[in-house]
Amino acid sequence: MKKTTLLLAIIIASVFTSCFEDLDDNIQVASTESINDFIWRGLNFFYLYKTDTPELADSYPDENDFNAFLESFASPEDFFAFLKSPQDRFSILVDDYIELENSLAGTSENNGMEFGLIFYPDGSGNVFGYVRYVLPNTSASANNMTRGQIFNTVDGQQITENNFSDLLSPSTYTIGLATFDGENVTPTGEEITLEKDEYTENPVFEVTIMEENGQKIGYLMYNGFTNEFDSDLNAAFAQFVTEDIDALVLDLRYNSGGSVRSATYLSSMITGQFDGQVFYTEQWNPDRQSEYAEDGLFVSSFVNGGEAINSLELTEVYVLTTSRTASASELVINGLIPYINVVQIGLNTTGKYQASFLLYDAPSPSFSRNQANPNHTYAMLPLVFQTANAVGTTDFENGLIPDIEQGEDYANLGILGDPAEPLLATAISEITGVPVPGGRTRVEIHQEIGESKGHLPNYQIMLIEQ
Repeated sequence: MKKTTLLLAIIIASVFTSCFEDLDDNIQVASTESINDFIWRGLNFFYLYKTDTPELADSYPDENDFNAFLESFASPEDFFAFLKSPQDRFSILVDDYIELENSLAGTSENNGMEFGLIFYPDGSGNVFGYVRYVLPNTSASANNMTRGQIFNTVDGQQITENNFSDLLSPSTYTIGLATFDGENVTPTGEEITLEKDEYTENPVFEVTIMEENGQKIGYLMYNGFTNEFDSDLNAAFAQFVTEDIDALVLDLRYNSGGSVRSATYLSSMITGQFDGQVFYTEQWNPDRQSEYAEDGLFVSSFVNGGEAINSLELTEVYVLTTSRTASASELVINGLIPYINVVQIGLNTTGKYQASFLLYDAPSPSFSRNQANPNHTYAMLPLVFQTANAVGTTDFENGLIPDIEQGEDYANLGILGDPAEPLLATAISEITGVPVPGGRTRVEIHQEIGESKGHLPNYQIMLIEQ
């Protein structure tokens, strides 16, 4: 069975039609051994790094020994961790696939404050947060929060490297605001209480067209490859086409990834002159390579006879990145490099070039949602293949290296889409040839420890779907 046929039965088409469904109220609890058997079967069949783990060999020497092996782990999480390859940073096992499905569709509990977490420069282990952007119609927007605000306490406690996850998990919490001058964090005494609600985020966050030194420049901040919003993305490019922009700045600095299909669409929107040519290639485990590997191609329309793609046919694009730019974002950058000039501004990206799809506890090789074991809600997103661009570039564990290194200045983040915002100002300077007014200020690059989306089950996932 070819991959295109199989994946249609396996993954996202079936995933998202089932979002928000309740499980049977009379659900029976599966045994740990039963769940471990599913984990072994799924990894034995599809896992990219299968050969790294001897216990994933195609046959186990004895059924009794195999059952004892499955029973020897206290939890599915322990078993999954044991089978994972040391080189695998990204495969995940979840115990609630409904939450995962919703997260993949862009829905989560959210108070609207999208933030990053940074270590204090003094080496104390203390942490402060900075507001990256504020989502509309949320608790944060109702409290008039803005990009660039600093906070260092939650419910009166100093944020540290050890407590930040627990402090920021509750549905309601109160942050204590502060200032940061590049060296010192100083509390202001002001507090804001935020409440989380179920929220679906449109990743097409900012679309702006500006005129600079006689050039029309489009700016797009795109914060997640969520295929439910592909039409919104295409509509943004319709604006760029209508306005006949001369250059594009693509802001992926907070985009941790998502749908491979959306990444293909975006790359085809930026270009358009490479329809049908190779955007990426796939490298599966040796047992699956010949049957499943297919090239990802640039396209001119959405799949299944969908809307035509609005393409700019650019020969150059400017991409803003940080260390949190991951997976499908990196696929766009790496996939475009053989074809057009990609000017990357910011910091090294994450280094995530492997793709996954959802495996449920169901018969192989489909592992499909509609055949899932009703007695538990475990599911896996294992790495199943790694991507390479048309000239074979892959294995960038340390991320994609920027052409112009520039960290964010937490003391002066600027306004997204404003020509004076520091990273955008650098891109505009590169496009127009006009130096940044006052010169480009080099800021110290501080260590980031976390971010608001870091707890989500779809974090840094590159998802293949049909």
